Amino acid sequence: MIHSKWFRLLLVIVCIVAGGYFLQSYNQVDKPQMVNTDGRTFEKAQVIEIIQDNVQENGSRVGDQIVSLRIESGVHAGKTVQANCPNGLLFGTVCEPGMEVVVISSTIGQLDLHTVYNIDRSLPIYLYIAAFLILLSVVGGKKGVKSAVALVFTFICFVFLFFPMILRGTGPVAASILTSGIVLAATMYLINGWSKKSVTAFLATLGGILTAGISAIIFGQAVNLSGYNVSNIESLMFVAQNTMIDIGQILFAGILFASLGAVMDIAMDVTSACAEIERHNPQISRKALFQAGMNVGRDVMGTMSTTLILAFFGGSLGTWVLDYVYDLPYLQLINSNSIGIEIMKGFSASFGVIFTVPIAAALSAFTWRKEKGKKQL
Repeated sequence: MIHSKWFRLLLVIVCIVAGGYFLQSYNQVDKPQMVNTDGRTFEKAQVIEIIQDNVQENGSRVGDQIVSLRIESGVHAGKTVQANCPNGLLFGTVCEPGMEVVVISSTIGQLDLHTVYNIDRSLPIYLYIAAFLILLSVVGGKKGVKSAVALVFTFICFVFLFFPMILRGTGPVAASILTSGIVLAATMYLINGWSKKSVTAFLATLGGILTAGISAIIFGQAVNLSGYNVSNIESLMFVAQNTMIDIGQILFAGILFASLGAVMDIAMDVTSACAEIERHNPQISRKALFQAGMNVGRDVMGTMSTTLILAFFGGSLGTWVLDYVYDLPYLQLINSNSIGIEIMKGFSASFGVIFTVPIAAALSAFTWRKEKGKKQL
């Protein structure tokens, strides 16, 4: 038993080292230069003084602030420079002495120009993420820690696997399926270890996200919608012209990723319930176990589908508000690309949740009923 534990630990360490080396190597891709950044860097700085403010008598702000900054990073670290601070909602900020900001330092020949990009949000973001991970670990205990590790691993897979894959020419849908499978396997192993319950939930989740993807593709073909109909298509087309990324599939890949969490949740709920029912009633028939799994899944399915649709609705709330305020005609509204895409996102993920219930219940009934038969032999 002790040797078995050490062997599994050694195997996990080997897999982590080998996987880390692979991801680091695989991430070495040549990215095309989309914009010219020669002589331009983003650096941290602190506002020392407001040389010229842009506040008007009525309290509004017009034009740029002229501020004095002390650069805290890069080749100009320690220097005090003068910078413009634009007055914009998406670019620039309202500077105050002592404020930490990010500045764009541009060198043109012998001339150095500095422009305040935005307030430095790095520390609050790091603290916010750290607070979430700590809270997850404290409340969730050992499984909370494993969940935090799974989240970090998921982020690593996105950055070091999925993005390099599509940049190397792999279709985004195929890349998302592979990435989802790896993330799913790692999450199941971390949370529950390798067991029949984990394998069953893994297969049910895989079936659910594939169902979500297929339903999205079918709907997209029926209404003539694809990744080429998204709002930022001009920027994506420029990317497509300079890389091997198939931007038409990015929309559907995003739907697969968006449905993964909810589908995984309901698959584990149904599988765990079936495992407990079989443990307390070993004589239960396959049909009864399947029906029990369906009953549990039905209770979770309604709230989970609502959660998904509300999440997509909340993410596109600005679009809905604009359509409502402008009082668009029904035919224009129902046939607009933005509304069609949001409907596709919300309901495709919900299709995945719905189909996961019978898949998980059927796999659970088959798995544990088969195990029972082996014990009787």
